[in-house]
Amino acid sequence: MIKTRFTEMFGVDHPIVQGGMQWVGRAELVAAVANAGALGMITALTQPTPDDLRKEIARCRELTDKPFGVNLTILPAIKPPPYAEYRQAIIESGIKIVETAGNKPQEHVDEFKKHGIKVLHKCTSVRHALSAERMGADAISIDGFECAGHPGEDDTPGLILIPAAADKVKIPMIASGGFGDARGLVAALALGAEGINMGTRFMCTKESPIHQLVKERIVANDERETELIFRTMRNTSRVAKNAISTKVVQMEKEGAKFEDVRELVAGARGKMVYASGDADEGIWSAGQVQGLIHDIPSCAELVSRIVHEAEAIIRERLEAMMSSAKRQAAE
Repeated sequence: MIKTRFTEMFGVDHPIVQGGMQWVGRAELVAAVANAGALGMITALTQPTPDDLRKEIARCRELTDKPFGVNLTILPAIKPPPYAEYRQAIIESGIKIVETAGNKPQEHVDEFKKHGIKVLHKCTSVRHALSAERMGADAISIDGFECAGHPGEDDTPGLILIPAAADKVKIPMIASGGFGDARGLVAALALGAEGINMGTRFMCTKESPIHQLVKERIVANDERETELIFRTMRNTSRVAKNAISTKVVQMEKEGAKFEDVRELVAGARGKMVYASGDADEGIWSAGQVQGLIHDIPSCAELVSRIVHEAEAIIRERLEAMMSSAKRQAAE
């Protein structure tokens, strides 16, 4: 079993996190991840109201007695959701782990810490990781350019970003963006992280609450089947490549503003993709890791496979290389 500062701090068996995903981070998936010994995250803003979040947390507790957390993503909006009310629902529900993401989370970190809640902050750059560390975050999830959703504007891939962050960040750090198998876990550990965060890979599991046709689309896709939208608006988002994403990218090239594409990228349309199975219904997030996803296992099967194969890589491949090198040096 692979133990790290992260597994010890957050009380989980394996250094694997299922990060918050809009419309996907629901009780049935989160509980399955938790029961597999990893850390699952309910996505707070998937629930339409703070009371609905309370109910979803309670539903998850009926499905698992293992640790799980809640993701609270803070994004700029003309009419922002009632973040303080969602935060209070998390606190009153007795949640002890929160993943924050998006804009500066200082007020949320401060309030969560008052109630003994551990905060894992997701960010896309070393400077933001250091800022979150100063704010009091307990751990960092560092998100490389390969990721689904918002990779930031620096375009730094994980192979550079993870060790660059590990050189400076003192608190435990999880590597995110492009992870989906044992090779990724071993690589992340070698680069200085203490675990991995997986989104797209957990979307493609039996317990994931999205349509089977979308899961099959992920399996069929390769690493090229994503597009970056909102580049011209400096709010880059990596999404699955489909008819709508291609149209949005083309419109941006022609000078379109957000108002011009608003209807195409509406969240309600993306939600319908997961409900109907029509992958061209709207915009939906998926990472380049699609190229490494070839099946639809249960969460228990997936986590067990990753951990056991990672142990085998370390023991049988890397240690064997070291032993061979020692023998050659002795000769």
